[in-house]
Amino acid sequence: MTAHIEAKKEEIAKTVIMPGDPLRAKKVAETYLKDYKLVSKVRNIYAYTGTYKGKEVTIMASGMGMPSMGIYSYELYKFYDVENIIRVGTAGSYVKDLNVYDVLLVDECYSDSSFAKVQNHSLEHTIFASKELNQVIKNIAMEQNISLKTGKVYSSDVFYKENDDFKEIVEKEHCVACEMESFALFHNANVLKKQATCLLTISNHFITGEETTSEERENEFMKMMELALETSLKL
Repeated sequence: MTAHIEAKKEEIAKTVIMPGDPLRAKKVAETYLKDYKLVSKVRNIYAYTGTYKGKEVTIMASGMGMPSMGIYSYELYKFYDVENIIRVGTAGSYVKDLNVYDVLLVDECYSDSSFAKVQNHSLEHTIFASKELNQVIKNIAMEQNISLKTGKVYSSDVFYKENDDFKEIVEKEHCVACEMESFALFHNANVLKKQATCLLTISNHFITGEETTSEERENEFMKMMELALETSLKL
């Protein structure tokens, strides 16, 4: 038990799949898990542990942004002995060949955030996902004929920017999409010698202006969630 997670240590699985939205975590548990139990609900950040095809897995919300992801992922790794965290979420595309509804596997993440510097005086601004986890995901996608793209994302502290020149980030850092949590997750995994990766469904496009509805995002998200759950079976 920590200040933010009320579950007993044995109630959290070694692999945790983390959507941002607590209600999405609830829906995933109800849809895919057997014998699931709500093991934490502090601040309405729901965590459910159950079995998927016989394998124990925890589905837990991360909340929005790096501070929230930073807290929960650190506590899961440090105090609950979690080994693997797969973030599942949405992202905005920065490039023409990454379309709405595409599934993106993050291989590296860039951020101009001060998260790493404040956390442990690290000056790094680019962090890599777990190669081992990513290879498992790629193998499953290939076996099941799931279309999967890989790339570098920009992880931002700010959703509403007054001056959002995303083209500069694309040119300098070669980022193909943006989101708000991966950098903190990857940093914590590196600090604590754990594994982390991120699967993203493209929900909007910065070039074309295309956007999806909440209902459309929900349907596409569940397809991505199945890929994450299948990955948990191999860990």
